[in-house]
Amino acid sequence: QVQLVESGGGLVQAGGSLRLSCAASGRTFSSYAMGWFRQAPGKEREFLAAISWSGSSIKYADSVKGRFTISRDNAKNTVYLQMNRLKPEDTAVYYCAAVATLILRVGVHEYDYWGQGTQVTVSS
Repeated sequence: QVQLVESGGGLVQAGGSLRLSCAASGRTFSSYAMGWFRQAPGKEREFLAAISWSGSSIKYADSVKGRFTISRDNAKNTVYLQMNRLKPEDTAVYYCAAVATLILRVGVHEYDYWGQGTQVTVSS
């Protein structure tokens, strides 16, 4: 089992930045690929970014490419999502997820473990 806890969400003005953190506990964090997703009210959960266990492979959704950066620190059992140039349409609950795989995954149903989510609200 892997337990995931997100933090760092909040209210920010359009154009601002936030850094989300996801702290993992349980089984060996470095064995897991990690992903970030978000879900806005009335919408399906959306893939944002994924990072391999070593950090050497990264994938982004087109909607956030160039604005968001995923990274991880295996020594701290933490994955991050740096979000810059935020827009009102980025408002959502943000989730991190983990899966034991060497291949980056982008599908919601491909991840085994999920955090409880952290709210990000971007005002115009």
